[in-house]
Amino acid sequence: MPRFMISFNDGNMQVADHEWEQVGEEAHAVVREAKAAGVWVFGGGFQGFRTETVTEDGVVMPGPIAKSDVVLGGFSIVDVADKEQAYYWAAKIAKSCRCPQEVREFIDDPESVN
Repeated sequence: MPRFMISFNDGNMQVADHEWEQVGEEAHAVVREAKAAGVWVFGGGFQGFRTETVTEDGVVMPGPIAKSDVVLGGFSIVDVADKEQAYYWAAKIAKSCRCPQEVREFIDDPESVN
């Protein structure tokens, strides 16, 4: 089955301070539902903005590969029958996280799948 990444940009979540616990529980409920449906592969949010770039020679440098105003905030990987099913899960995630989700299909590469 095709795999899709469902993601959102950091800063897109419009959540009041007192709502974070509820948002977390709603997001975790979607994860539990996706696991029960057998479509959940992996996902999570990122801890802050700090990144490092590793070159071909193994040199580690602070910062992203390229400067951008857009920073990935989190993602989910789902293994579903088709794009419509990916949209279905993206809508559930969008509702629980209070922000739009981007959907991208992975290239079918048998070497990169368990």
